[in-house]
Formats: sequence, structure tokens, C-alpha cells
Amino acid sequence: MLDMPLRQLAAYGAALAAVVLLGAWYLSRGADPASEAAPAAIEVEGDGDAGRTVVVHVAGAVRRPGVYRMRANARVDDAVGRAGGATRRADLSQVNLAAQVEDGRQVLVPKRVPAAAPGGAAATAGSPATPGVPLNINTATLEQLDELDGIGPTTAQHILDYREEHGGFGSVEELGEVPGIGDVRLASLREQVRV
Repeated sequence: MLDMPLRQLAAYGAALAAVVLLGAWYLSRGADPASEAAPAAIEVEGDGDAGRTVVVHVAGAVRRPGVYRMRANARVDDAVGRAGGATRRADLSQVNLAAQVEDGRQVLVPKRVPAAAPGGAAATAGSPATPGVPLNINTATLEQLDELDGIGPTTAQHILDYREEHGGFGSVEELGEVPGIGDVRLASLREQVRV
């Protein structure tokens, strides 16, 4: 009779040990999926951003300026590439190509402005009064533009605004796109300015 309760006691002990081991295994296994689920949720969230699009305006010294739809996590470099890439006259040192694009923003790639010689700044400053030396509209100041025939301070500011918005002038003919400069005024400016 004593053998029977000892065997039952051993069986109960073994069963209890098995339940404890299975419970520990189940709990440890249950923790792993939870810890793996958190990165999966983060990846899904990141994938949601990747599927979202933003609209950006790429302007300035690019081959195909325009409005483009981009992935939400795209970079400025991607936007410039989408616009056909930078032109030879582009000054990419003025653009943070690694920045993320933002919805509704403009990516402006400015044109390179030729470096003036040491005496060039003085020549440019006096160029409106000096016959035969046209003023560079890509480097001229508001005061210099204001001295041109037919250009007042308001139109000079419009020229600076256009230059800033479009990354500079590619030709003198682009002055015709500036508000306040019509065909007659453009004809008189052709002799006074250069790019």
C-alpha cells in the first residue's frame, strides 16, 4: 500500500514539473512574438509613409522644371533627378540634396554665377554709367538695376524676385517675363544688360 501512494506522488510530481516547464516555455515563446511584433508594426508604419505621395515644384537650373509627385520619403536629389537632372550651369553646392522633400514645397536649383575678377566688381558698379559695358543681371544689386533707363525701384525688385525664384537668368530675353517689363522696355534694356 505504501508503494502506491509513492508512485502516485512521483507521477503527480512529474506532471507538476511538466506543467511548470510547459508554462515557462509558453511564456518565453509568447514574449518573442510580442518583441518581434513591435518592429513589424514600425516597418508597416514606415511602409505607409513610403506609399504616401507628396507634390513638389522643381525649378531653376534643371532640364525639365515642373510639378512632380514623389514618395513621401524621397530626397531633394530624387526630385532633381525626376526633373531630368541639373543643367551644366546649375550650382548644386547651394542645394541640400540630402534633405527630404516636403509636400507643397519648391526645390530651387540656382544657376552658377560667374566669379567676378577683383576689378570686376568696380566695373560692374559703374557699368550703367559706362557706355559699352553692359550690367550683368545675374549679379546686379537693386541699386544698380534701379539706375538702368526705364527701371525704377519696383521693377528692379521684380527683377531680383524673378532671379531668386528661377535661379538666375539664362538669357536677356527672360527679362520679358518679369512683371513690368514689356517688349518696348526689353528692347531698350538689351543694350544695357547681359547674363
